[in-house]
Amino acid sequence: MALQVLGITLSMMGFAGTIIICALPMWKVTAFIGTNIVVAQVFWEGLWMTCVYERIGQMQCKLYDALLDLDPSLQAARGLVVTTMALACLAFLIFLVGADCTNCLSNPRAKARIVVVSGITFMLSGLTAVVPVSWTADSIIRDFHNPIVHEALKREMGAALYVGWVTAGFLFVGGAVLCTSCPPERHNYSPRYTLSKTDTHSGYAIKNYV
Repeated sequence: MALQVLGITLSMMGFAGTIIICALPMWKVTAFIGTNIVVAQVFWEGLWMTCVYERIGQMQCKLYDALLDLDPSLQAARGLVVTTMALACLAFLIFLVGADCTNCLSNPRAKARIVVVSGITFMLSGLTAVVPVSWTADSIIRDFHNPIVHEALKREMGAALYVGWVTAGFLFVGGAVLCTSCPPERHNYSPRYTLSKTDTHSGYAIKNYV
């Protein structure tokens, strides 16, 4: 029970982090380098919107106009993050079926196997979470060191990417803990009793005993 509570707690923290990085428009932020030293406005770019934050405290956000006009990497990141949330929800529902604190099933071995399936699903969601975050970070780093890209178009890694890496770690570790919560197989041995020589050669017949 303790391992299951620990595993599902870490996994649900990862699921909450996935929701945060999906909604947080801070995947890419303005890089103040070279001649681009105007700090009055900061541009944030996320999966669904882009925001302009002004130093006076105002912020304006705008959703992306057309899906087909977006960069293919951004479209792939969207799909993978949504897939991560779907897998995490599915894993949680599977866990509820096999958890020790529920009565959906009576067979303890079947419940343990279902919990392992839930852990594997959480680990898969961790993998689908780390791919778009790492892919976006690699794209930002390559563009940052690319001399062809104008300085005004260069970006830095936002807070959402760091949250995404932590989120993927929570999902993967939580799923691994759930996989280890399955108890070892127990073999039932049926003892065999044999008649001793003293019983077979005694003067009293065994059949006389009730």
